Amino acid sequence: MKTWNAKAEDVEREWFVVDAEGQTLGRLATRIADTLRGKRKPTYTPHVDTGDFVVVVNAEKIRVTGSKLDQKRYYRHSGYPGGLRSRTLREQLDRQPAEVIRKAVKGMLPRNRLANRQITKLKVYAGPDHPHEAQNPKPLPEDK
Repeated sequence: MKTWNAKAEDVEREWFVVDAEGQTLGRLATRIADTLRGKRKPTYTPHVDTGDFVVVVNAEKIRVTGSKLDQKRYYRHSGYPGGLRSRTLREQLDRQPAEVIRKAVKGMLPRNRLANRQITKLKVYAGPDHPHEAQNPKPLPEDK
């Protein structure tokens, strides 16, 4: 019996939509990362991008547990000496709520070139509207 591997040209991609309102950030990011990688499909192959597209709406209404709103920090550096800047999760949700989910999902993907292609299949929107209605996205199935 031969081992079967998925080929890039044979992958059929679906579109899923997730309403992030009231969902916990980490648990939501895990479901999204698994879908982007294709781990929810029987044709999953680690070295081939077999994942699906995910559209996240209402990113500004996510939930976090504990006191993460004030203690969790997001760092960025300008590249100049003394250029380290940081924001709390609360400030980041006020300014760029879509970036919070994108960054959480990116941290759950592998650190390689394949992950760079996988993260481009993630579309995050702060409000309830998105421009991907033509793709007929289905709701992302819940974990069991």
